Amino acid sequence: MNNILQWLGYVIDIRQEHKIKHLMKDIIAITFFAKLANADDWDEIHYFAVVKESFLRKYLELPNGIPSYDTIRRVMAMVSPEFLGKFQIRWNEMLNGNQGQKLKKILALDGKTQRGNKRGGQEPNHIVSCVDDDGFCLSQKLVNGKTNEIKAIPELLDDINIKGHIVTTDAMGCQKDIAAKIIKKKADYVFALKGNQPNLHSDIQLYFSDAELLGKCAYFKTVEKARSSIETREYWQTDDVSWLAWRKDWAKLTSIAMTKNTIVKNDKTTIETRYFISSLGVDARESARAIRGHWMVESYHHHLDVTFKEDANQTIDKDSAFNLNIISKIALNALKLLDVGIKRASIKGKRFMTSLNPEKYIEMLLDV
Repeated sequence: MNNILQWLGYVIDIRQEHKIKHLMKDIIAITFFAKLANADDWDEIHYFAVVKESFLRKYLELPNGIPSYDTIRRVMAMVSPEFLGKFQIRWNEMLNGNQGQKLKKILALDGKTQRGNKRGGQEPNHIVSCVDDDGFCLSQKLVNGKTNEIKAIPELLDDINIKGHIVTTDAMGCQKDIAAKIIKKKADYVFALKGNQPNLHSDIQLYFSDAELLGKCAYFKTVEKARSSIETREYWQTDDVSWLAWRKDWAKLTSIAMTKNTIVKNDKTTIETRYFISSLGVDARESARAIRGHWMVESYHHHLDVTFKEDANQTIDKDSAFNLNIISKIALNALKLLDVGIKRASIKGKRFMTSLNPEKYIEMLLDV
């Protein structure tokens, strides 16, 4: 782990050398440590560093003491997001080293808006992330608005190794070029269908509405109890796709699927039906795993909002806000594997405990 921190010394600092009082690598490390210890904004990051200066000096140089919150914010805006992305990959390799035993991982792609980054006519940052089914964010891309997710996804796919895995997207990412990219990189895909592919959606919806055809599909079902509700998830899948008029436009379109989620709560029943296209062969259980696994990215975004209070952060500078997003993800990845000695401790609880005793818990990570 100390080698990982030393790697921060390779960051390219664009500031004028004679004006530098605080090392960029120290500021990145301070921000990361503070994020682990429940600090959410630049003031809190500064306060953490002031209170824990003696602890930080065990690992950082701090030639001129603790930088101000304004210095931390300004310098973080100058750090290359590409550099932080590589830092993130190194962390993932170290923390997630034993997670590659599954034959196929689910790699979920989805976008999230940093709502606190919006000012006046300025649009807020929108970030497309890739989260695997173990709950680790592997990479991300900053885009200008949700509609530009389509352009960002192929670039994101080039940043990570997807070979042998299953890539999932919501309806926004259900695009022919993206399917072709995934197949070219020797991976599989499961895409949700909605109105952005109206003809394909309508045809597949009509197919599954035929009771006779539905009865010939592979089928899988789960029933879960959660508090006061019972949720039944049903999955149907078939490789009977030769009739699809647009099948040849989609790389290796092998199967189609339908899910029906039925939630019964307080004598009220809610039913949601969704449709998918996929390059996977018929295996209803595996298809269900991929469809359900896409939920992981939504859960991850929930942690950024609720646990790390991202939407409440009012950072206006685009680069600062984006870099803070990456640092939060690195911290979240680390906290998932941190053992604080309490069974089923939440990420929020782990952050709080780390804030109470950062010397203990941060050093547990540093000793990995």
